[in-house]
Amino acid sequence: MKSTKIAFLATILFAGAAALSCAQSPAAHFDGKRALADVKAQMDMGPRTMDSPAHVKIVDWIQACLKSAGWTAEIHEASKGAIKIRNIVGRRGQGRPWVILGAHYDSRFLSDQDPDPAKRALPVPGANDGASGVAVLLELARALPKELNKRVELLFIDAEDNGNIPGWDWCLGSKAFAAELKEKPDSVVIVDMIGDADLNIYREGFSDQKLTTEIWKIAARLNFRQFINEPKYQMDDDHLPFIERGITAIDIIDFDYPYWHTTGDTLDKVSAESLRAVGETLLVWLTGR
Repeated sequence: MKSTKIAFLATILFAGAAALSCAQSPAAHFDGKRALADVKAQMDMGPRTMDSPAHVKIVDWIQACLKSAGWTAEIHEASKGAIKIRNIVGRRGQGRPWVILGAHYDSRFLSDQDPDPAKRALPVPGANDGASGVAVLLELARALPKELNKRVELLFIDAEDNGNIPGWDWCLGSKAFAAELKEKPDSVVIVDMIGDADLNIYREGFSDQKLTTEIWKIAARLNFRQFINEPKYQMDDDHLPFIERGITAIDIIDFDYPYWHTTGDTLDKVSAESLRAVGETLLVWLTGR
């Protein structure tokens, strides 16, 4: 842990560099290689654990990337006891339908599923579990047209990944964000752990099944075989706080990932093609192409 004041100067310098690295022209399609570069950029920061230097950096970096792609970017602040939460919201468009796409950007304090007991006190690098979803949202920010016939929000969720650690819980950022919504969005789509080179995304059991079918049909039409039209898991993930408020929400997740919550969750496990399969499917869903 450290004070953000101590890192103030370093943060300013990093934010300037981040703005330059994100100053890319908008894309006409979803570029999986560019999304993979965004995974690498996050990995270069180090584990994005709460209150770490990397956590401070990624908040500035995500905002810079959104603004360079022409989105507004705001911080939604909340707290759970002594835990300070900073969700990041990118906004474009207005009216209805109102769609929120979310991914968590924090990484876990402990690699407690690591096969090597000596490594279980180390933080998770978080290439697939965290960075992949953030990368998909950032590339969507570049690929979506400036003029939208809907309201779209890109929600970068904090404090998701520290359940089963004393003093913590799962999905704190999404719980805080959902609790403070003054009106209901039409749909919420969460992406989590979707960069695995061996990507197999089954239908998640708590998700809205009508919306799941709609998106899976688009993936099938685009010949993305990573989407498997069969149920498999019921996940405690960032979609649940929205579902509990009566909001249509789904979770796009591949939980068959052998490096989950281990020190092996590194960049070499992530594929540009997997990122593109998810990102292009969502781009077509959002634009109606």
